Order: sequence, then structure tokens, then C-alpha cells
Amino acid sequence: MPKWLEDAIFYEIYPQSFMDANADGIGDFEGIIQKLDYIKDLGCNALWLNPCFDSPFKDAGYDVRNYTQAAPRYGTNGDLKRLFTEAHAKGIRVLLDLVPGHTAEDHPWFIESAKARPERFRNRYIWTDHCFTRPEGLGFTGGETERAAVYITNFFKCQPALNYGFFKPAEPWQLPLDHPDCVGTREALKEVMRFWLDAGCDGFRADMAASLVKLDSPDKRGTSAVWRDIRAMLDTEYPGAAIISEWSNPSQAVKAGFHMDFLLAFFKNSGYQSLFRDYQLDEYNRPAEENNSFFKKDGKGDIRRFLEDYLFHYHNTKDAGYISLTTGNHDLPRISHTLSPGELALAYGFIFTMPGVPFLYYGDEIGMRYQEALPTKEGGYYRTGARTPMQWTGGVNLGFSAAPPEALYLPVDQAPDAPTVEAQERDSSSLLNTLKAILRLRRSEPELQAKPNLELRYAEKGKLPFVYQRGSLVIAVNPGVQAASAPLRGEGNPVYAIGQGSLTRGQCRMGPQSFAVWRVGGTAE
Repeated sequence: MPKWLEDAIFYEIYPQSFMDANADGIGDFEGIIQKLDYIKDLGCNALWLNPCFDSPFKDAGYDVRNYTQAAPRYGTNGDLKRLFTEAHAKGIRVLLDLVPGHTAEDHPWFIESAKARPERFRNRYIWTDHCFTRPEGLGFTGGETERAAVYITNFFKCQPALNYGFFKPAEPWQLPLDHPDCVGTREALKEVMRFWLDAGCDGFRADMAASLVKLDSPDKRGTSAVWRDIRAMLDTEYPGAAIISEWSNPSQAVKAGFHMDFLLAFFKNSGYQSLFRDYQLDEYNRPAEENNSFFKKDGKGDIRRFLEDYLFHYHNTKDAGYISLTTGNHDLPRISHTLSPGELALAYGFIFTMPGVPFLYYGDEIGMRYQEALPTKEGGYYRTGARTPMQWTGGVNLGFSAAPPEALYLPVDQAPDAPTVEAQERDSSSLLNTLKAILRLRRSEPELQAKPNLELRYAEKGKLPFVYQRGSLVIAVNPGVQAASAPLRGEGNPVYAIGQGSLTRGQCRMGPQSFAVWRVGGTAE
């Protein structure tokens, strides 16, 4: 396990939308470099960059055309290497987004594989044995290549699936995991990883990490075997490199060899969604029903819904890896979509005082808004509204770019009260400064970092507050509009608070919409 993960706080950057340094309307590597001091001052010491490899950008870079070339719109390989160097000089690690399950249709591997008689890479992708063979249980595309076969897709039609094999091959065209061509795909992925690790990156986030082996067992034994083989390579050759999975099942992902996995299930009733996004969107991307998120002050949230999911994975992973809680990402409506700045502050207090390795999505620190009903951009669809340009100042294009507004990758928030870094830095009570204080607290208290030292003190179904302990620190949160209290042994010395709270005389008392941290003697009894 890389030791640097113990106190890591990640900042996720969508490169297209973070900072445009050359006034072409699209963010770039130089723009990120210019903002490294901001990221450090914020309190983050690690970055996750969404895909920045050469791509036709039909799916925002998750359709890779060349794994070892930076996308020209962001800069050159040399620019990306300079970003690694500049970040390291400031104590910031950098993870790249790795797309292991598929490529773009115009990747050289696929162009060769799609020929009528391919000389190389015949089995680099998954092809059926006939142009009219329709595979069951798998996405596919046919009728578009010289090759008289149908190929399997991994997400959109433009993303042919790389071939890591089938768990239990049932047709002649379905190869086993140990087939030389499937092993060759795995080895090609390792070479990509070596290329960027040698260039200076610190690891990878693996997109759709559970999707590699087709028709896998329910517990993903085939895909897990592939990742354990990759982890063995990293442990031997790059022991300081970290890998995090988009698996949304930490119990499986950590066992498969990942150091971390997001607890990020996208379905409504997941534990993660119950905290911040317990609602459905209508066709215009607006909440279509009552919001019962735990952190909604007038909702009917229940912390047990989160804990039932979280604790299962926590106990399964705490001796081998980390769970990553996140404010959001490029695939989710922004956390501010229905939470007010006051509600966000409490949510951030919770996220960044829980065990594991937390992630902050760019712009969430100022409460950037989800932009409803934007036309889709690069396969974003409803996700597009969470990918708009970072809002730095009150100036032209909110400080993102000097390009004409019509040239921007996506439009900036047009509201007159659009939140900006500039305005919030001047306001000591702003969401930005509140988050900075929370991150300073986490960085200054080793007991609040990644280590698995969680003890529940008060977590009753349908009741508030929620109280937990980490080492000598007791943390309580009351997102409701009424004061709440819980019987709790021990006396606490205040360490940090949002709103009013006390821990004394056998009671934890929390004012409306409050968050508090106390230091106590010893651990929970």
C-alpha cells in the first residue's frame, strides 16, 4: 500500500473545463499548472485528471485513440510531464484516468482488427464468428466493418470492447482468460501503465474497472484475476503507484487488487446516493420528486440507509484497502443541485472526517451549480450540466478563458449570483473557506485521515444527530432544522464546529444544522 495515501485528499479535474491558458475555449495542462497553488492552498495534495489522451472525443476522452499520446487540445506529452513535475514540487500527486475496457473505433488496434483478414490484433477485440451472429447479454455493433463479424461494445457504440476473455467460454469465438491473445491485451495495458508511470504520474483511476472479462461470475472472479495480475506488476515495479477503481463495490475491488474504490453506486437506493441525491430527475434534469437525502435539512433522510451499505464494505476492506467517499464527479449532478451552501458545509464536514481517501470534484468547493437542460456535449447527455467551466472570477467567462463566449467548451453559469473563487476567498464565512478549514483539520489530525478507526457512537434509525468517533475525536452532525441530542458518555473539548454543539454531562447536544468535533480522553466504551 503506498504510504502517501494515508493523508491523501484528492481533487478531481475535468481538463476541458478547469482553466484555459491559451484562449481557445478549452481547458489545458498549462491552465492546471497555473492553478496548482490554488489546489494546494485549498488543502488537496493529490489530483485525478479525467481522460487526457488522444481521442476523437465522442465520449469526452473515454474513447481513447492513442494511450501514449496526450490529446493535442490539452497540450503535448512534454506539457503533461511538466505538470507532473510542477505538482510534485508542491507536494501534489497525480493520477491519470485509465480506460482499460475499450478504445475508440479509430484506434490503430481496432482499425487493423476490423480488416477483412487482419494480420495483427485479430483477437485484441471481441468478434463473433459471423456477421449475423448476435451475442446474447452483450452490447454489439455489426455491419460497419470489412470483417464479416459483429464486435462487442463496452459502453457507447463508438467504444469496441478490448478482449480479456470470457469467464466460461460457450462459443468458439469466446476465448478463455489464459488464451495468449487475451493475455496479450493485459500485457498491452501494463505497457501503457509503465509508459505514464515512467513519465512521472503516480497511478491511475480505472474506468469501468469491473467490465473487463465478459459474462463474468457474479463475484467477478475473472476480472479480479486480471487486476490482481496487474497489481502484482505494480507492487514489483512501481510500489509507490496507486490504483483506484470505478467499481462501486469496494468489497470486490479491494480483493481484486485495488488500493481504493469509490462507494459511488449510481442507483437511487444506494447508501451513497441516500446521503446527497435521494431524488429522481425528470426529463429536464430537475428533481422530479421529494428529496429525502440525509443532508437535506427538511428531508426525511436516515443515516442507517448509508451505514447498512457502507459498514458492509468497511469491514470487508479495512485491513486491505480504502473506501473513497466523494462530493461528486463528472457523471453525477452536482452535489449543490438541491443542497444549499449550509447543507453542503455539513456534508463536507462528514465526507472529510470519515475513514478512507476522499475526493473533491472541481467547483464543489464553491458550490458550483448543476446547469439544467444543457445540450449534450461529447456524449455527456444529462451529465453535461456537471461539466461546465470552473468559476474563478467575476470577469469575462468567469475567469475560465479569454476566448469569445461562443468558443467555450461549455457555457459558464449565466446567473448574476454565480459563485466564484474570487468572491468566496474574500468572505471568511463562505463555503470555500469553510471547506479549507475542514481540510486543514483533516490534515492536522492523523486520526481523521485514511486509517480504519471508525466507531459508531449514536446512529439510530430515523433519529438525529449522527455521532461517530475516530481515535480521541468525536464527530457529530445534525442536518435537521430542529435541535437534537443523544446520550453519550464522556466530556469533550471543542476542536471545530459549524453551528452549535456540546458534549458534556452525558449528552451530545447539537443545534439545528450543525457539525462539531471534540477531543475526548480514550476511545468509545
